[in-house]
Amino acid sequence: QVQLVESGGGSVQAGGSLRLSCVASGYGYSPLCMGWFRQAPGAQRENVATIDHAGRTRYTDSVKGRFTISQDNAKDTLFLQMNSLKPEDTAMYYCTAEVSGGLCGEIAYEYLDRGQGTQVTVSS
Repeated sequence: QVQLVESGGGSVQAGGSLRLSCVASGYGYSPLCMGWFRQAPGAQRENVATIDHAGRTRYTDSVKGRFTISQDNAKDTLFLQMNSLKPEDTAMYYCTAEVSGGLCGEIAYEYLDRGQGTQVTVSS
């Protein structure tokens, strides 16, 4: 059974940093597409970043230059380093993943599996 467990959320002032982690289990040695999306109350889901099994990354424009998605060498832990945080970054952040069938899709919230989410709150 696959599982994604996020951690690292919290409250921070604008300009601060947080690092989110997501531990993936149950996928064995399958190559994965992984990513993060976020959703604020009353808002639609917003794609944040994706990374494929070769380490290629994509970011939504609003986080480029501030957020960095990465994996550990074993590729079972996903990270999202968030710097220069803004109040508009406040949301529940979700880790997503699916076994790669080749090219990874660009939209993280379209991947099959997701974690329970971790809250990020940025105050002005």
